[in-house]
Amino acid sequence: MTSAESTAIFTRSWSLYNLITEHNYMFHQEIYSGVCDLLKLRNDSGQYHLLDLGCGNARYLTPCLKQSPPSLYEGVDLSEAALAEAHGYLAGFPGPVTLTHGDLLAAIESTDKTWDVIFTGFAVHHLMAEEKARFFRAVGHCLSENGCLILVDVVREENQSRENYLEGYLKFMRENWIKVPPDQLEEACTHVQDYDYPECLSTLQEMARAAGLNAGCMISRYGQHYTLLFARSSLPEIHY
Repeated sequence: MTSAESTAIFTRSWSLYNLITEHNYMFHQEIYSGVCDLLKLRNDSGQYHLLDLGCGNARYLTPCLKQSPPSLYEGVDLSEAALAEAHGYLAGFPGPVTLTHGDLLAAIESTDKTWDVIFTGFAVHHLMAEEKARFFRAVGHCLSENGCLILVDVVREENQSRENYLEGYLKFMRENWIKVPPDQLEEACTHVQDYDYPECLSTLQEMARAAGLNAGCMISRYGQHYTLLFARSSLPEIHY
């Protein structure tokens, strides 16, 4: 399974993801409030370069960027519909903005730039284990000395099987996503069942260490939805 295949359903049905986020079923409001705080704590606001992998329509990250504007923003996503919306949300942004239609793993492995912040939200769990290891290695190669990776994603409990994770997450969706029409809810459940391969926290930390990054820390957790921070240097040096 390729990364392109893993995001095919949401690429075709971007309105479904918008519906899910509008009702805050994946805790976007709380999570991105924390991301805003992380970016505010950097000491290079207005000077840093930010790469947003799986940027979608950038609806939730854009307010954070406006509060702590980078000097360069690049967003990458497989959904052309989402990127079209991103142009609208990012209109009037003070710094250079590049939006690229493409695969996040290919983008991070091929970039020739050095990035101070690499952000990815609810995308890396679509990758298989070896692809995730490649992702971290690529981050290690292109992250600046005092840069950081902000990883927002779903995470399995330690020693929890994928099957057990899926059972719990699908139950959570069916019991709580009550404003999603039944046919669209089942489409979302099918996406999770077929394409979600989250890792446990210790596995992500080990992949990060193998790539030369700090083991990192958990910034927030809302159920299975985590915000994790990784860095090449020690975390205090990036002023968190």
